[in-house]
Amino acid sequence: MFCNQCEQAKGGTGCDVIGICGKDADVQSLQETLLYGLKGMAAYAHHARRLGKVDEAVDAFTEEALFATVTNVNFDIPTLLELVLECGKQNLRVMQMLDEAHVEHYGKPQVREVQIGTNVDGAAKPGILVTGHDLLDLENLLKQVAGTDMRVYTHGEMLPAFMYPKLANHPNLAGHFGGAWQLQKNEFEAFGGAILATTNCILHPKPSYADKLFTTRVTAVPGATRLKTDDFSAVIKRAQEIGPLPVRKGERIPVGFHHSVILDAAPAIIDAVKKGEITRFFVIGGCDGAEPGRNYFSDFAKNAPQSSFILTLGCGKYRIMGHDYGTLLGLPRLLDMGQCNNAYGAIQVAVGLAGAFNCGVNDLPLTIVLSWFEQKAVAVLLTLLHLGVKNITVGPAAPAWITPNIFKVLQDAYGLKLIGKDGKADVLEVCAVK
Repeated sequence: MFCNQCEQAKGGTGCDVIGICGKDADVQSLQETLLYGLKGMAAYAHHARRLGKVDEAVDAFTEEALFATVTNVNFDIPTLLELVLECGKQNLRVMQMLDEAHVEHYGKPQVREVQIGTNVDGAAKPGILVTGHDLLDLENLLKQVAGTDMRVYTHGEMLPAFMYPKLANHPNLAGHFGGAWQLQKNEFEAFGGAILATTNCILHPKPSYADKLFTTRVTAVPGATRLKTDDFSAVIKRAQEIGPLPVRKGERIPVGFHHSVILDAAPAIIDAVKKGEITRFFVIGGCDGAEPGRNYFSDFAKNAPQSSFILTLGCGKYRIMGHDYGTLLGLPRLLDMGQCNNAYGAIQVAVGLAGAFNCGVNDLPLTIVLSWFEQKAVAVLLTLLHLGVKNITVGPAAPAWITPNIFKVLQDAYGLKLIGKDGKADVLEVCAVK
């Protein structure tokens, strides 16, 4: 099949004009980068819109950028690069809106410990597991189970719900169960109760729990029940039919190191840096996956010096949790900042520290190692590039749609690089530890 211009030029017999059938690989690469970035940004914008936050300029850019990917509209590499970076700029605004919406709606984040497990107090109660990213869905479910014995547990990227007082203080929110999205088939089966999936990162279910799985709005998988409204009575009814969950008690983990919490401690942090008590900050997080090579992130984090803080976010945090990193300045060295959209918070911390030291972000003792997998990770990376952040490491592999030529452009301009094979060796090299 040829594009319309090809059909007109050659009567449908050949390609005389560059169309989709003869598109330059680097142009295709940039258009796909833009599309993936827009998809990630749209996910964040959707959550913000549900909480009343919108920006006409963001909507206008989305329309313009999508139009630029239509066949034969834009095959100019410099212009496409400009649009890719503009996507990063607009995503920064979207993450800001979502951060503000969460704080305004659910309260100023607080650090607290979250209990892992189910029915840890020994009482036999039914339960619902909530996975995904949409805190409004969690809030609506909690409202609908209020006054009952139903217990609600978070999974995956819903864990940061516990840092918001309005959610954390709800009597039916009982704890957390499970880790990153790629483990869900075994974890959902083991959970045993009803499951509510609020956004993407949901896999086709096993038959063993498909009749217990419910999805919301446009999120849907074969075998599960899709709910088109905010009425969760079907989920609640299914959980009641299943009955009490077993008692399973795990560890307690600290969450809630929102950028406002970290910046409240900025004076002590700045003083410790000046004294040499803090030598480096690491941002290690992003989107986790199951493919080989992701042990790199855990090896990297475990070998970070005791004089460093590790900021983490997204489901990539599950790759580096479960290890005792100790404390620094009375704070855990591993600081969980929240969901993937809380990359905005990591940026705010970096900007705040750079301002305090009267230097640029690239002059800070800061290393960013991103676990790379899907569209929201693309959007976050584009935001960092828009801000001019250099020497970011991504991996375990380069995205398949990025051509060698385009990756070299990003390497030359921003020092973007792939992770190595040995996390321990790389972190020691970064810190110049002999």
